[in-house]
Amino acid sequence: MTDRASRLLQALSEGEGGIELMFVSSLVNVRYLTGFTGSNGAALIGPDRRVFLTDFRYVEQAASEVDSSFERHIIRTGFFEELPALLPDGALRLGFEDRHVTVYQHATLGEKLPSAVELVAAGMPVEALRAVKDAKEVQRIRAACELADAALREILEQGIAGRTETEIALALEDAMRHRGASAASFDTIVASGPHGALPHASPREVTIGDDQLVVIDWGAVLDGYCSDCTRTVASGEVGEQARIVYDLVLEAQLGGLEQVRPGVSGRDADAAARRIIDAAGHAEHFGHSLGHGVGLEVHEKPTLSGRSDDVLQDGNVVSCEPGVYVPGELGVRIEDLCVVTPSGREVLTEIPKELIVVG
Repeated sequence: MTDRASRLLQALSEGEGGIELMFVSSLVNVRYLTGFTGSNGAALIGPDRRVFLTDFRYVEQAASEVDSSFERHIIRTGFFEELPALLPDGALRLGFEDRHVTVYQHATLGEKLPSAVELVAAGMPVEALRAVKDAKEVQRIRAACELADAALREILEQGIAGRTETEIALALEDAMRHRGASAASFDTIVASGPHGALPHASPREVTIGDDQLVVIDWGAVLDGYCSDCTRTVASGEVGEQARIVYDLVLEAQLGGLEQVRPGVSGRDADAAARRIIDAAGHAEHFGHSLGHGVGLEVHEKPTLSGRSDDVLQDGNVVSCEPGVYVPGELGVRIEDLCVVTPSGREVLTEIPKELIVVG
């Protein structure tokens, strides 16, 4: 954890803001920097200062989890009220996470800070560090993927036709929890037939019929790290049009995966998959981005989209998930999670991508 704090300071020193001390209030970022997993914590980090802040409820938890390089401070009011007393004397530029600080919190801090302290919006420096995973983080994500894969295999072996979308979603989440997941990475998606044309469909109390495509998007949280995968399966023999769309999405997904390697921009990776779908006449049926980073959060940097300026680098973990959604008819999405390696990528999700027919 100490190394992560040092990397943060180095990144800040190389930036244009001239930030001398950084206040981190996003709980996910606090966990990344300190190891704390509770629901109320913050950190103050500078060249000669490491302070972790929490309240009375987490005294024991902080003692066991927080990196020993951090001094632990127990607050009695609020982070933004007590922070000024922890600052060194004299003029300094104090960075804050403007994506995570509310207008009220900013005003509170501004009122209480000495006039010599300048508040500086720091952007997302910790998120930039989190985008590149170390070997231990990759192993945790790999384990989450293996757990989630095993859970889906169990559900598919039980069959899906005649069961409701909600039943399948709950059974899948239960199977992940029984294997050790602390939670699902997000609300599980199970969408059959025309309902699959909704990219973020919510499971319904609707029975899955025979001979339908069923989109299943699921993930597990294990040791704090997320997995994310989508498979579209068939509850019997689907028609020719469904198979044509499925094969198209699979071709696009493989094309996108080929671009997941160091030095490729998120924009170019997205374009590689999108060209294939566009050429087949389904441009209007693929409206979301190709993928996103996954780690402590299921959506983080980098982004693979037509608007992305991110460039892939060794250690990124990203999804690759093109889809085609034909309103009133069907939806198909195929998603893998992969880690960028020095020479390309390693796919972490192992459920087969050929169309699986389940009873």
